[in-house]
Amino acid sequence: MKIGIFDSGIGGVTVLHEAMKRLPNEEYIFYADLDHVPYGVKTPEEVIGFVDNIVADLVGRGVDAIVIACNTATSVAAEYVRIKYDIPIIGMEPAVKPAVEASNSRVLVMATPITIRENKLQNLLKKVDKDHIVDLLPMPGLVRLAEAGIFEGPEVDEYLTEQMAVINKDDYDQVVLGCTHFTYFKSAISKFFGGKVGLVDGNRGTVKHLAELLGLELFDGDLSHDMIYNVTYVESGRNVTAEAALAKYAGLHARLDQE
Repeated sequence: MKIGIFDSGIGGVTVLHEAMKRLPNEEYIFYADLDHVPYGVKTPEEVIGFVDNIVADLVGRGVDAIVIACNTATSVAAEYVRIKYDIPIIGMEPAVKPAVEASNSRVLVMATPITIRENKLQNLLKKVDKDHIVDLLPMPGLVRLAEAGIFEGPEVDEYLTEQMAVINKDDYDQVVLGCTHFTYFKSAISKFFGGKVGLVDGNRGTVKHLAELLGLELFDGDLSHDMIYNVTYVESGRNVTAEAALAKYAGLHARLDQE
């Protein structure tokens, strides 16, 4: 099957990476909307327009299903495109439920400002946060750092320290990475919390849902390093063919293998 996966930028590569590991025999189109990244600080109307154009593009490329690999785009635009297009469209949401179930103290959800503001996350919290142990923290700067290819070092550490000055990090034992870009920073975030928190993202659950929807069997073994994957990369409607650009994506996959 041909599966389209898209995000405002490179964050969605984290979902693509999980899909390639768990569904290695499928064909993928990964669409990064680099002309409009980041979505998390845009208006809902702008995000709906971007998502509508992307879905139309992917449908035109003959995909059998689409994954919105972006919590912001899901919260704002998923219902709109599901109504408009006759194709399975899977969205993402912060993995609050498994984090709450695993917590013995408090849960911190890191997300973009628009994800925090939208009703989708608020409704999710009403369902799963019965004891009110979840706190929300906007972390838009991590998207900017990820897009710049800065995943560790002084700039990342300074940003984490600055943003988290409003919390007591010792209060938390689970941290939800509520944006696909944040997965690249697992090592840095874990170090900030002294390695004492569980880090939870929605990538595996999203791919599991995709497999169930399409009737595909998830692969659970170890993949060979010389395995050839069928992936086309697209940036705001333009196919990626330049060697340097393709090498950038290869480097992102290599980093995710280390996280």
